[in-house]
Amino acid sequence: MNNTINSIKYFKLYISILFIFSIFYLYGKYNVGNDSTVSEWLINYEGGFTKRGLIGQIAIIISELFNFSLRQSIFYFQIFSIGVYYLLLINFFKSVKFNKIILLSIFTPIFLLYPVAEIEVLGRKEIIIFSFYLVYLTLQNFKQKNFFRIFFLPLLMLIWEPVIFFFIFWLIVDYIEGIFDKDFKSIIKYLFTFVPAVLIGVYIALNPMSEADHKNMAIFLKQNFNENCYMSCALLLSKSSIYDQFQANFNLFNFEIFLRYFLIILIGFGPLFLLIKFSEFRRLNNKIFFFSVVPPIFILFMMMSDWGRIVNIFYTFSVISFLNLHKKKLVFVNNKILENFFIKVLKKKYIYTFFFIVFCFGWNPKTSLTGDIGTNPLWKIPYNASKRIIGFDSFRLFQESTIIKWHKKYVE
Repeated sequence: MNNTINSIKYFKLYISILFIFSIFYLYGKYNVGNDSTVSEWLINYEGGFTKRGLIGQIAIIISELFNFSLRQSIFYFQIFSIGVYYLLLINFFKSVKFNKIILLSIFTPIFLLYPVAEIEVLGRKEIIIFSFYLVYLTLQNFKQKNFFRIFFLPLLMLIWEPVIFFFIFWLIVDYIEGIFDKDFKSIIKYLFTFVPAVLIGVYIALNPMSEADHKNMAIFLKQNFNENCYMSCALLLSKSSIYDQFQANFNLFNFEIFLRYFLIILIGFGPLFLLIKFSEFRRLNNKIFFFSVVPPIFILFMMMSDWGRIVNIFYTFSVISFLNLHKKKLVFVNNKILENFFIKVLKKKYIYTFFFIVFCFGWNPKTSLTGDIGTNPLWKIPYNASKRIIGFDSFRLFQESTIIKWHKKYVE
């Protein structure tokens, strides 16, 4: 019990540090004219209906209501979204019983650390999706969950339509929790609650934004907020159809990329894979749990070039779903896991500590599928922040003078 209390204290501290760095990096990014973190939030309905326009439209309303610039409105909205997500995570994890493998599954660099280590992903719209999913998992009432799926999933589709590929997590968790049964009638009734969201997805797919509407949206942004429709906003036109989504990626694929991301998923998901392998799921085989989520995510990999981002989203849904079932005692970790060679090695405290630091803070995937592996985020996150605070030139002079002093003292 004391170990769990101490773990949640450290977890809160970790989340607080991530939140501080998130605010700092977002503040440094929100005035950058070529950053996709902001450009995605510029998408709106002023030129007509389009995918991902809901949040941008809300940001415009906030901007006009409080007399903010549009970028300020987006910046405050992003901070609020991240803050809510972190608070929901703290509430979620306070009832999780921590052990060494669960800690590794939480601190893996493809989960919470990733958006701060790879700031191109920081403040993207999936943060809102995660928050809604965490809220959904707290609902106990059958009618509340039905209401959520019927009315809130369509809203999520308007925020970030690829969430449809993650509906499988809602389905699996609800089935294990006993929201619906195996009989045909029960399944049909349950699936019917997804129909409004799916219909919106179909409409979005079949009605891409026209060139005229895109031009009107761009003119509105320029005339009212002096903003250019760039990056994610501009891609609404160049990647408007489903075919465009796939075709843009095909020329990028090669063996090196597939191997790199196979290893990223294998290593990054490693602790969670281990937990799933030695777990017994109520009403579901553990292999079905894993393999049922792969096909929709595979399609998403073929459509998007931000593979690091997909890995982060995929892992977030996976680990939250598993731990939700685990803390509700709907998943039981078999004691055979203690006989695993990897677990035996990590029993020694100094080995576990060394492995924990290297595994959790020694690397991270980059955003784009063509990007190599990032290294040492534990150092780079505060290092890059300090450069921005005191200025690059000042930091470089300080660094060089420190090296010179060290060299004179210990080498000469």
